[in-house]
Amino acid sequence: MSTTLGTTSPRPRRAPHFALAVLALAMGGFAIGTTEFVTMGLIREIAGGVDVSIPTAGHVISAYALGVVVGAPVLAFLGATWPRRGLLVALMAAYAVFNALSALATSFELLALARFFDGLPHGAYFGVASLVAASLAPPERKGRAVAMVMLGLSVANVVGVPATTWLGQHLGWRAAFWAVSILALVTVAMILAFVPSIPGDSQATGRRELAAFSKPQVWLTLLVGAVGFGGMFAVFSYIAPTVTELGGLGDGAVPVFLLFFGLGMVAGTWVAGELADWSIMKSLLGSSVGMGALLVLFFLAAPHGWLLLPVAFGITTIGSVLVVNLQLRLMDVAGDAQTLGAAMNHAALNVANALGAWLGGLVIAAGYGYRAPALVGVGLSVAGFVVLVFSARAQLRSNRREPVSA
Repeated sequence: MSTTLGTTSPRPRRAPHFALAVLALAMGGFAIGTTEFVTMGLIREIAGGVDVSIPTAGHVISAYALGVVVGAPVLAFLGATWPRRGLLVALMAAYAVFNALSALATSFELLALARFFDGLPHGAYFGVASLVAASLAPPERKGRAVAMVMLGLSVANVVGVPATTWLGQHLGWRAAFWAVSILALVTVAMILAFVPSIPGDSQATGRRELAAFSKPQVWLTLLVGAVGFGGMFAVFSYIAPTVTELGGLGDGAVPVFLLFFGLGMVAGTWVAGELADWSIMKSLLGSSVGMGALLVLFFLAAPHGWLLLPVAFGITTIGSVLVVNLQLRLMDVAGDAQTLGAAMNHAALNVANALGAWLGGLVIAAGYGYRAPALVGVGLSVAGFVVLVFSARAQLRSNRREPVSA
């Protein structure tokens, strides 16, 4: 495994408080993860609050994901030469503003628009934060530093999402978005206090960044993320009504399921690092098969209440293995397009978010019930696996054609 993360920017002086700098960057991931996933836990409350059906309310999840897809390449492209700390502050300040607008929305249309704008900084933030973390760390700790930034997203699903879901259930769904707005402002303060001033990539040009899109393996990797990861979101988006209306559990079970989703993400992030050292491609192939199998189990266990809990844990564990290895794969194949390449994985994953939520909502609205999205997810996992096999075979053919250097 070889990555070039953070090699194209001038290396800054090590932060005087390195751990606090990485913590500040991870706090942004915590805020982003909380707002991205809490919508799924509060989908019924949001539907009632803006007077739409649950499947229709699911479109606000897709709106956020669409914002990530649009914002990741655009903001990464425009911000490649900007000072890193200033760009991170601007992105997180925008997060604070658009979460506040989500809390203030008085109609479904306004909420969907606010969620779209809230998604815009997502991919660029993670991409730039990963580059900053890598540049601050000594060579032997770059991977750990980047993993810590990503861990903020996982911890959000253990702490932030269950807590804000509980808050939204007791104080109204708007309170959850206000809480995330405050978290974003705390992140701004921490970045200003602990992250040193870092110049942007002075060598970045539009042509060089866009060159990543001329590489077939980049497109194949993005397609795997956009399709193969959609199965998790097909079931995750509707987890609240699945466990209450289908599984027969009370509202108090929803934060517990979200907690186990988050614990699975944390566990999967750790496992992914171990597997990546073994083989990125084999890890991707194995996690694709595992995701499909667990979604079949989800379909079977969904009516049986708490029996669904370990399956939910397994889905996000496997999902995190897929996410981390897709990020590493994309870093390998993107070449010199560092800023854009670091951000585009999040765009692909949020295509999966939008696709999974949309297709899951379609089959529910068609009358097939809350088990049906799991079967949609199986189909998406199979499609992702097929793309992975094609990518692996293409890579092998390319490697055989490369001349052996003396």
